Amino acid sequence: MDYLPRIVDRQLDRLLAGLPAVVLEGPKAVGKTATAGRRVVSAVSLDDPSELALMQGDRERLSRLAKPLLIDEWQHFPPVWDRVRHDVDAGAAAGSYVLAGSSFPAEAPRHSGAGRIVTVRMRPLSLAERGLAESTVSLAALLAGQAAVTGDSSLSLDDYTDEITASGFPGIRALPADVRPDVLDGYLNTVVDRDFADAGRPVRRPQTLRAWLAAYAAATSTTAAYNVILDAATPGLPDKPSRATIVAYREVLQRMWLLEELPAWTGSRNNLAALKQSPKHHLADPALAARLLGVSSRSLLSRPHPGSVSISHDGTLLGALFESLVTQSVRVYADAARATVSHLRTQRGDHEVDLIITGEDGAVVALEVKLGPVPEDRDTRHLLWLRERLGDQLVAAAIITTGSTAYRRPDGIAVIPAALLGP
Repeated sequence: MDYLPRIVDRQLDRLLAGLPAVVLEGPKAVGKTATAGRRVVSAVSLDDPSELALMQGDRERLSRLAKPLLIDEWQHFPPVWDRVRHDVDAGAAAGSYVLAGSSFPAEAPRHSGAGRIVTVRMRPLSLAERGLAESTVSLAALLAGQAAVTGDSSLSLDDYTDEITASGFPGIRALPADVRPDVLDGYLNTVVDRDFADAGRPVRRPQTLRAWLAAYAAATSTTAAYNVILDAATPGLPDKPSRATIVAYREVLQRMWLLEELPAWTGSRNNLAALKQSPKHHLADPALAARLLGVSSRSLLSRPHPGSVSISHDGTLLGALFESLVTQSVRVYADAARATVSHLRTQRGDHEVDLIITGEDGAVVALEVKLGPVPEDRDTRHLLWLRERLGDQLVAAAIITTGSTAYRRPDGIAVIPAALLGP
């Protein structure tokens, strides 16, 4: 399979030119090995039992291997972290090590590399990386207050729905469409049956974990309370998992980077003090959510609330998964701009904004995600409300759509088809 250029490529090259070690983190199948492998001359894969045995028996082997060196799935042998750190402290050259991991062990001494080993997050392919259309509106330029809002896209609602189920994992989306559901099922089965045990948390009741994951998927793009998710996962069952069990599920899934909760924006001014603090729920790839719920692109388009589990949404499940797809893409663009992403919801629920992007200088870009092609006036009300309260701090506000043309409305709110937004 040909390598698909990633937005993180530029960040990695910049860091490896000046730092001796970089850690590339992200869920399995996200493309870490392919991306890191293009920047090294040798590699060891510690998920290979023979490679792991060699490393356990001879930790000095790392120093003898040719550099730059990729240590793939480093979490299988956490002491390798200290070995790299010692080499860095001893004056290792820039770009000597790339550590890649699809989870991190709770006991790993990650703090001990502070200031010497930098971490880079890798996520599934954003819409801009999928080659669907030329990105004509830059998130970085929006943050700088300098973006031109122009461009046209040929993508339709059907196309975006296909992208939800096609997956942003490069190796999965490259497969024939009729094979992807089976591969996604296998991915999820491996998470439940093997990866939890590898993380030190063997699952005694796999069916309960699978049901909880499906309920979490049904809660995509909502702030549903965890007791609501648990009730949806175990309807009518008196013997529900304990709170400690659910917390353990979440902890391990977060360490695998499969849960991508979107934090609430805390605001920066007194008149925004009454903000809700609950995160929005997202999985790393909306294709995983769709698969957990057993929905296809056809059923998403034909039925408002398909799926095996139901949790209340403001709109349709398709709308929630489209918002998740946009959120995942915006996070990739924000990382490249050194910006953070959150959501806003007031305590009373009378105002909410899907995505708040905050730059290093405090500049804010607010995005609302709408499934339709052309927003109506009522779709801008929360953005206009926020603009009144933030003033110049809000440098741009936009509605992300499934439409065909990027433009500015008379009220100054931008309208941007999702495929046209990029880094």
